[in-house]
Amino acid sequence: MNHGFIAAMTEAGQTAESLAEQVGVDPKTAQRWANPGRVPQPRHRVRVAAILKRDIEKLWPDVLKRRDPVWFRPWADIEREAIALRMFQLAWVPGLLQTEAYARATLAGEALSPAEVDGLVAARLERQKILHRARPPLLIAVLDEMVLRRPVYGDRALMREQCAHLVRCAQLPLVQVHVVPSDVGMYPGLGGAFIIAELPDGARVAHVDSQAQAQIIDKAAEIATLERRWELIRGEALPRGRSLELLREAEQSWT
Repeated sequence: MNHGFIAAMTEAGQTAESLAEQVGVDPKTAQRWANPGRVPQPRHRVRVAAILKRDIEKLWPDVLKRRDPVWFRPWADIEREAIALRMFQLAWVPGLLQTEAYARATLAGEALSPAEVDGLVAARLERQKILHRARPPLLIAVLDEMVLRRPVYGDRALMREQCAHLVRCAQLPLVQVHVVPSDVGMYPGLGGAFIIAELPDGARVAHVDSQAQAQIIDKAAEIATLERRWELIRGEALPRGRSLELLREAEQSWT
């Protein structure tokens, strides 16, 4: 627990419910601010710090340590708290399953300095620790087969390493990797990538990629649409065992 935040609430005579009312958020959101690594959105943390009469850095030391982009942090927080993640990727290996070299390749061509690239890659690798903690989330990843076949700037060794890493990840107890084979043809996944996170309280939140800034979706009707699409996509994917065989074959194909 974030003992500094809890102590500050106690000294100020505040509770998660009273803070939530003053800041304008759901009480469950305010309760999560006491969890390790959970940092409020910038506009909320300024208000909370003022109410508790503490510096932001004292309440949430992680603010100074985070290297992921500011716009991505709300999803990173959700990802860290989730008990289950269901994701579909049409074009990339999901960030939680990327090697360092592959992660760097996804940033090639962006208007970033070497230091910025280093920071983004480090943040992405840091996120992967949730798969190896004492109580990891269930992760079910469905990939289009072209993710495994697409060259990365002609670097065959990079793709071989990435496919080998996918094989290792797919054998973790709470990780499943399924592949939609290339002979399926047209299917609902062609509409784009998305992730559905299930939180401890049963709530579901989604992350939808785009060429611009990704969106976080929490409206029940939109989540229901994505869940129906997820079932249709997973129905086209190979079972876990056959997907693992395909991953191994893809690894050898890059030799």
